[in-house]
Amino acid sequence: MACRDRSSAEEAAREIQQETGADSSLLSVRQLDLASLTSVHTFCQDIMKEEPRLDVLINNAGIYQCPYTKTEDGFEMQFGVNHLGHFLLTHLLLDLLKRSTPSRIVVVSSKLYKHGHIDFEDLNSEQSYNKAFAYSRSKLANLLFTLELGHRLEGSGVTVNALTPGIVRTNLGRHVHIPLLAKPLFNLLSRSLFKSPEEGAATSVFLACSPDVDGVQGKCFADCQPQVLLDKATDREVASKLWDISEVMSGITT
Repeated sequence: MACRDRSSAEEAAREIQQETGADSSLLSVRQLDLASLTSVHTFCQDIMKEEPRLDVLINNAGIYQCPYTKTEDGFEMQFGVNHLGHFLLTHLLLDLLKRSTPSRIVVVSSKLYKHGHIDFEDLNSEQSYNKAFAYSRSKLANLLFTLELGHRLEGSGVTVNALTPGIVRTNLGRHVHIPLLAKPLFNLLSRSLFKSPEEGAATSVFLACSPDVDGVQGKCFADCQPQVLLDKATDREVASKLWDISEVMSGITT
């Protein structure tokens, strides 16, 4: 479990061990802050030294509609965490994944990608910032990353696929302001309309371990079913350009 908040992660680990009866040695908690490229490098160096293989990498971290802030490295927070952090993380772990074939990469996107647009002139939202648009752009970037990585991994024994989990009852929406008087109604509706965390994780688990997706490459799933994406999420030219720029932004190339 690679997590920004170590104490919350350790609490979750204890719950998993209690519920499953699993040996504590089977579950390891590691510090990883995707808003820090230094943290990503440190995490990956430790993993490469300590772990003999990596069967599945699930890129699940996310920040949603936060006020305009920047990462430690000066990137707009949502683009930096949701896209660039995962981009660098995957790049640094790719050799280990290739040595562990057949292995899988799972990328968690969102149906809100439909409202996003890749503006190469303002990826860092310095000219204008709309928190909802910035989130959608980061989720579109996830899908374009999956598309391009899938092409690059053809024949490698490593597959990459994305998913959209739907609206899940988690604290992802902590930056969204709900008026105090409306909160009881919102909480009631969320229980009936939103997915539970278990339901929200089902497609991630499916892509991580189901034999039904052996060899499937560069696709997007929802509710464990393949999805047809909008053209802007399947544009190879944009995906390739975003890849090249992401390499420079994350320090892979100069």
